[in-house]
Amino acid sequence: MLLLSRLSIIKLVIGVLLIFLCGTCKSSKKTNVATAKTKVSEKDKDKKDNKSDKKKDIAVVVPQLSEEDSLTLKIGQMILVGIKDAKLLSSKDSIISEIAQNKIGSIILFEKNVSNVNSFQTLKTCIDSLQRKARIPLFISIDEEGGQVHRLKEKYGFVKMPSAAYLGKLDNADSSVYYYDRLAKQLKDLGINMNFAPSVDMAVNLRNPVIYKMWRSYSSDPDMVTKHAGIAIKAHQKNGVATVIKHFPGHGSSNTDSHLGLTDVTKTWSRQELMPFVNLIKSNTCDAVMTAHIVNCKLDSTCLPATLSKKIITGLLRDSLKYDGVIFSDDMQMYAISKNYGLEKAVTLCINAGVDILLLGNNVVATQQVTASQLNSLIKRLVKEGKVSPLRISESYKRILKLKRKIGLLE
Repeated sequence: MLLLSRLSIIKLVIGVLLIFLCGTCKSSKKTNVATAKTKVSEKDKDKKDNKSDKKKDIAVVVPQLSEEDSLTLKIGQMILVGIKDAKLLSSKDSIISEIAQNKIGSIILFEKNVSNVNSFQTLKTCIDSLQRKARIPLFISIDEEGGQVHRLKEKYGFVKMPSAAYLGKLDNADSSVYYYDRLAKQLKDLGINMNFAPSVDMAVNLRNPVIYKMWRSYSSDPDMVTKHAGIAIKAHQKNGVATVIKHFPGHGSSNTDSHLGLTDVTKTWSRQELMPFVNLIKSNTCDAVMTAHIVNCKLDSTCLPATLSKKIITGLLRDSLKYDGVIFSDDMQMYAISKNYGLEKAVTLCINAGVDILLLGNNVVATQQVTASQLNSLIKRLVKEGKVSPLRISESYKRILKLKRKIGLLE
């Protein structure tokens, strides 16, 4: 009896211990689950905080401003200017001040902005100084077609870039990929995020002084032009660099140079010249388009240059070809425009035609140069006088920000 009693007591004690231990395990598991839930909750909170921070960042980059300042900023995004002969800029330079005041959205660089000494680092430092002052990151652009339109030359230590004509004649996709990959990577490393290339003008006029004779066209075959231009575009996009196909609606048939005066292609232009533009727009690879200052009375019976023609820019490019991306003017100081229209009339027609960004390279004598402040004030006055609608400004602003987001300049 006594033995059985003792055995019963031992069993009871063991049972109690087991119950206690099981309870402890469950409690531990609950604690672990609770801890895990807390960690997950903290992670979720961090994610939300990060998203919130990103939204705050965007709000800082694209700030809420007064109506007047907002108009200045929106117009500023439509302005693309050169930096004159500067190779480095000080904080006192007017361009730096204009960027800080939201009056400039894009910069274009030329060979004259490349230093002979320590070329790469000096140019990169210059570009960095420009971007630091911008509330909305700038398009930093350049004409790097290769061949004769080649700003970053080998003599400065940059990569070799052959002409479009050479690549078209060679017609080797691997070669085109090789050259454009190297070029695009170099642009990215410098901080250049936009290339006014490739030219998709067709080599249809052997006497053309500005396209054919400068080896700027891949071919007279629209499919060949499309093929190599597509390779160029994809290589740049891979490196976060936007490309701008040019010169719409085709400059290949001209007999004269629009840098020097009006160029009329009414009798020489054919619809075949549209095909590279059509193909690239349909393929959804096109980042942006640049206009030509050519006159084509077949496309616009008023015989306005394409850059100033609503029938060509809105009617043909936007409505017929269904293109809703950014459109750049060619340089508004080229004589085809500046010697025939005057700044105010040209700017009014250009914006109302549907162009989003106006280019003034300021590669002219000092008395003919136009500052970003002057251009911004002019456009603002045109809006207030009802000659340009606020809606047109907002349309361009939205397209520009969309492209800046596409290449990673904005969230």
